[in-house]
Amino acid sequence: MAVYGGIQAHEVERWLNALTNAAYDRRCPLTKVHGGNARARTARQDLLHLATAFRGGERSRDAVADGLSRWCQHYLTEAEWYVLVGGRRPAAQAKPAPRVSEPSSDTPNADEQAADDALEVLYQHRVG
Repeated sequence: MAVYGGIQAHEVERWLNALTNAAYDRRCPLTKVHGGNARARTARQDLLHLATAFRGGERSRDAVADGLSRWCQHYLTEAEWYVLVGGRRPAAQAKPAPRVSEPSSDTPNADEQAADDALEVLYQHRVG
């Protein structure tokens, strides 16, 4: 289980903007939240509900910060969390040094490269 820090009340607006932008950026891993398109739609809908409740004054900053923390725990991987908070990826998630591979093993490396590229795009949306 990934360990996530809490989102503080004074950071709510920045987190809402960053997460919403990342959730709708087609290059980011958040557009296809782990589990498929239906789960990604639910994640975006939950996020927009939090944003509407906050901006409409229906919920306090503290309540929205708590909701955003739970949202992150539910929908983000640990690597995505670390990217968004501006930290480095955990050692187990660190990008390996590039190496020459055989053509027969390109398929797994292509998947890993796509995941790394998506995390690199996510750096544009980081909060910290």
